[in-house]
Amino acid sequence: MSEKKNIARAAGVLGAATMLSRIMGMVRDMVVSRLFGAGMYTDAFVAAFQIPNMLRRFFAEGALTSAFVPTFSEWHATKGEEETRALANVCFTALTMVMAAITVAGIIFSPQLVKLMFPGFASNPEKLSMTILLNRLMFPYIFFVSIVALCMGILNTLRHFFTPAISTVFLNIAMILSAVLLHNRFQVPIVALAVGVLIGGVLQLVLQLPVLYRMGFPIRPNFNLSHPALKRITLLMGPSVFGVGVYYLNLAVGSILASLLPEGSVSYLYFAQRLFEFPQGIFTVSVAQAVLPSMSRQAAAGDLDALKESLSYGVRLTLFITVPAMVGLMICATPIFSLLFMGGAFDYAKAVNCGVALLYYSLGLTFVALVRVLVPAFYALKDTKTPVMTAFCAFLLNLLFSLALMGPLKHGGLALASSLSALGNMLLLLWFLRKKIGPFGGRAIFAAGVKGVIASIPMGVVAYWIIHLIDWSPMGGRLLKGGVLGAAVAAGMAVFLVTAHLLRCEEATDIVGLFRKKVLRK
Repeated sequence: MSEKKNIARAAGVLGAATMLSRIMGMVRDMVVSRLFGAGMYTDAFVAAFQIPNMLRRFFAEGALTSAFVPTFSEWHATKGEEETRALANVCFTALTMVMAAITVAGIIFSPQLVKLMFPGFASNPEKLSMTILLNRLMFPYIFFVSIVALCMGILNTLRHFFTPAISTVFLNIAMILSAVLLHNRFQVPIVALAVGVLIGGVLQLVLQLPVLYRMGFPIRPNFNLSHPALKRITLLMGPSVFGVGVYYLNLAVGSILASLLPEGSVSYLYFAQRLFEFPQGIFTVSVAQAVLPSMSRQAAAGDLDALKESLSYGVRLTLFITVPAMVGLMICATPIFSLLFMGGAFDYAKAVNCGVALLYYSLGLTFVALVRVLVPAFYALKDTKTPVMTAFCAFLLNLLFSLALMGPLKHGGLALASSLSALGNMLLLLWFLRKKIGPFGGRAIFAAGVKGVIASIPMGVVAYWIIHLIDWSPMGGRLLKGGVLGAAVAAGMAVFLVTAHLLRCEEATDIVGLFRKKVLRK
């Protein structure tokens, strides 16, 4: 019971912090859009930030965390606190040396990196030089955030979750305050945003160190680089780098090709991705987290029938949530940008372009969500190779679709390519999983999907009718826009739930019970 309470508390803290971080991220994007619009300088910032940010996801939060945390946890459980403290300091020292070298190299070779990642910027010397400048300014962020990832791993192992979970909020706060307070102090205002990224990285690290000290893990240099656990972590990072890297290569493809499109395309995709990730963080992760522990226990016990039942349940819940969310996002795409982002340098034409990207991304919402539920099933079965292989196939599909669609559909084609590659990844995972464990409730899953689509049709009609009661192009009228958008969402949800009840969708009752349990946590 004690372990269950620990898990529930950790999930609650992490879930609340994720929600807060996403809300602050939304505020940050609204500030950026109002102050800087979606033109040359915003493209330069988004491109420059993507390089260290991709390294952060690829290395710090991906390979490093997945290799360090299991080893450190094992060391902590078997070797005692003194040995564990020594390991923490050895890893800190080694990571500091490696990341310092990477940071210096990144700053020196920034021109080459930017030209490689964003070849389309070469046709605009001013845009290229600004991207290089911003990238050099922000590249030290990867140094700070890598150390932060190590500190987070230590604190989570020690069952302290609040500080690591809340630290990501400080990046958004630093960027917001820097943009608002400093943009008039630079010849090119968007430089203030890059300064905010750097300040945010420092704040995230400064926040961790006192907590580590209080918990008996003061960070000090330790140059015992032949430590056996350090070698093991390094070896584990190899496959982790490959597994994580395939996913982020997909993101890089969109950015590289968007740089070849008309000005603003990089920014349109960035803002649309941010909004697309919002329902993912709230709904999909909740379902995946609720189902994964059950599948892991059932796989360990060899109870394949129970695992299939849990998997089928997770897939049905995901379909029930994401199908109406997909329809809603498609209908409300441009109005959302008109309400939240339009103003200042962000005009209606930019809202429409961002809306186009969000519409095409939304087509893949269900596919991306199902991938997140299916992949843990392979991990529960101790199969890490298949998800990597299917992800690589999805990367190739994304590249091919992007090249085929970016001509006729511009940045919308890149978003559509992402959705189509997610569909391919989902189908491959389903096929390999069925080969591995046999049928797992295909008829029930199909029925749930059909009912979700049928229930979403009247919901979509009602939401579409309400949305088109007003003109979304004027800059003002934010109160009216918010009221209409809120009414469309509320009415659409009500119609969907009533229709789902009439269709006798079991998932409707399950969803209410699931989220009530998460809120009450009894």
